[in-house]
Amino acid sequence: MKLSLIVAMDQNRGIGKDNDLMWHLPAEMRFFTETTKGHIVVMGRKNYDSIPLKYRPLPHRENVILSRNTDFDAGGCKVFSSIDACLDHFSNETERTVFIIGGGQIYNQAINHPRLEEMYITEINHAFEPDTFFPVFDETKWKKESILQYQADEKNPQSFEVFRYSRI
Repeated sequence: MKLSLIVAMDQNRGIGKDNDLMWHLPAEMRFFTETTKGHIVVMGRKNYDSIPLKYRPLPHRENVILSRNTDFDAGGCKVFSSIDACLDHFSNETERTVFIIGGGQIYNQAINHPRLEEMYITEINHAFEPDTFFPVFDETKWKKESILQYQADEKNPQSFEVFRYSRI
């Protein structure tokens, strides 16, 4: 099983405000969709609730929700009470990657997980006013490479760069 993490954050590591995204960047959303399509996406219950109903569960991906509420049910999704229970369930997965997709509490649990092999971190060239942040991590334990640069245009008001981090 391969464990990855994918996130977009602003210049201050902000990832959201009021349980929602702070930006509208179709090109970045396209990168997220193309990267996770056909794989397993793991998210917290609040993150799941923030997805517009018409997109739930996220199409063409196996959706997994982490919730302390053992009675939580979301049609078409698997629900686990911990990251480790989820990873144990998918431990024999060889074809698909397990992607941690947020939100803040889930990233905090995953960032130092020993099974985390890679991260896709989009850095948006703008400072918003977030209330949720991506955790700081020890970058000396990771190899960082730029895999995509996108300049602002009429549909994407902020430029951004995507980095792939591989565990050293």
